[in-house]
Amino acid sequence: MPRRRSSRAAVARGARHGRHGRLGRSEVVRPPLPPLDGRIDRFDLTVGTAVEFLRGTWPELRDVRFEIAAMPLHDRPDRVPRWRIDHQQQRISLYRVPIERLLPKGHDDAYHRRYAIESAVFHAAAEYIGREPWELGRED
Repeated sequence: MPRRRSSRAAVARGARHGRHGRLGRSEVVRPPLPPLDGRIDRFDLTVGTAVEFLRGTWPELRDVRFEIAAMPLHDRPDRVPRWRIDHQQQRISLYRVPIERLLPKGHDDAYHRRYAIESAVFHAAAEYIGREPWELGRED
């Protein structure tokens, strides 16, 4: 006659193993990592959403290439540029470091940083098409 396991042995086995004895095995594929949420990633996302809005609203901007660079390659004695317009190449280059780092004291938080990024995108796009930034809202 086969010997039955005691309930105490089944409880101990259940604590160590899953129902089918495989709980302790490692997964073949690791669990997904959380999305990266760094300053550069937030900058790219903010620029992307603003550009998507502008391209959907202004046909003049649909073929314009928006690029992100860390710093401008040229110096200007009067100010640090935050963007550069190139009409021949149909390109707007946004400079991440000056946009993010040259905020007024006390305004270096997530809200003001996002506002500065969106403002730079709108100002650069307005300069490209020859309008004022507040005119770039939806046309009714």
